[in-house]
Amino acid sequence: MSPASLFDTHAPAAPLAERLRPRHIDDVIGQSHLLGPGRPLRMAFASGKLHSMILWGPPGVGKTTLARLMASAFDAEFVPLSAVLSGVKDIRDAIAQAQRVLQQNGRHTILFVDEVHRFNKSQQDAFLPFVEQGLVTFIGATTENPSFEVNGALLSRAQVYVLQSLTAAELGKLFNRAQHEALLGLEFDEAARERLIAFADGDARRLLNVLEQVQTAAQTADVKLVDAVFLDNTLAQSLRRFDKGGEAFYDQISALHKSVRGSNPDAALYWLVRMLDGGADPKYLARRIVRMAWEDIGLADPRAMTICNEAAQTYERLGSPEGELALAQAVIYMAVAAKSNAGYVAYNAARALVAEDSSRPVPLHLRNAPTKLMKQLDYGKDYRYAHNEDEGYAAGENYFPDGISEPSFYQPTERGLEAKIAEKMSHLRSLDDKSKK
Repeated sequence: MSPASLFDTHAPAAPLAERLRPRHIDDVIGQSHLLGPGRPLRMAFASGKLHSMILWGPPGVGKTTLARLMASAFDAEFVPLSAVLSGVKDIRDAIAQAQRVLQQNGRHTILFVDEVHRFNKSQQDAFLPFVEQGLVTFIGATTENPSFEVNGALLSRAQVYVLQSLTAAELGKLFNRAQHEALLGLEFDEAARERLIAFADGDARRLLNVLEQVQTAAQTADVKLVDAVFLDNTLAQSLRRFDKGGEAFYDQISALHKSVRGSNPDAALYWLVRMLDGGADPKYLARRIVRMAWEDIGLADPRAMTICNEAAQTYERLGSPEGELALAQAVIYMAVAAKSNAGYVAYNAARALVAEDSSRPVPLHLRNAPTKLMKQLDYGKDYRYAHNEDEGYAAGENYFPDGISEPSFYQPTERGLEAKIAEKMSHLRSLDDKSKK
């Protein structure tokens, strides 16, 4: 036996996900909105013309597969990079390889960058000259919104295609393919099948990985029929759906925030627990909860800020899982509290005015006058000390720079404590009106 055949005999088998990777576009399961007749990616394959693109979608939906199929369809060199493991040197090496391939056999190169959002600005910029020259066709894959994570210059040169999680029916097709092509002799009852598909939660790679684990466990136990009991007894991991990041992660944060704003404590609690169950960092959730208190509860119930801050501190002290109860109760409190975004709106309105306006000088009567010269220059002259005025309020006094009509940034609502604030402000405005008569 030759050394080469000896090594081939003992070479480890490729993972199931790799063995079942589609070899033709028609073998791809899912993404019919992009690959169906007349759809954008189907037309891209049929056009005979390569173009740079960004494939945006959750894990396990076929981003790498589509890039590889593109290289095969166009007979292009496929050069993969992982933004998690690669640096600028790796980018230079990939470009040098593309130049060699072009010079030696005239083949074009597809430069595939997985997790492209993990490259910083300078690393992303390093691609631009070679994309513009046409030396490489850039295909980036990302689980994050490219609008936020990919440089505008690179984004403008690439078509964005949004990939979707596989449906249960599509995962069922993949399950059947795996059984037929790789899991020979292994049967699954309907309950086990449904649990495995639910566990995959739209992720084809996750389904194939867990099927491979089940196959190994079944072979070891000499089991031919896999049922739910066998899954519980043999898989160390919990068969539940989860999401540890990506676009779906931020969708869930949005759902939590909107449930709090919508005064639905049950929904708010559901999304919080869903994220904790999915592995979200509780410290991150604590920060978002504090932000919600300031943005959506505001001065209608200032106790919400205190409760949320204390919940965050409680988690810091107790950790998981005990500290998560504090976060849960903070979310419930916010959901049932009076709501106001008046402070949030006022702050943004003030920022907009300051951004548009010139840098007006502080009126002389509002300036401090700690020196004799400043007093001679009328700093602080005619300033009215509010504590010495009736009701502790200097009616009619102006606190804005000259030339600015007094804006009304803050408009308190009639909810919670802000109802009292609105009442007080109305009274003070009436005092101002009387002082002008």
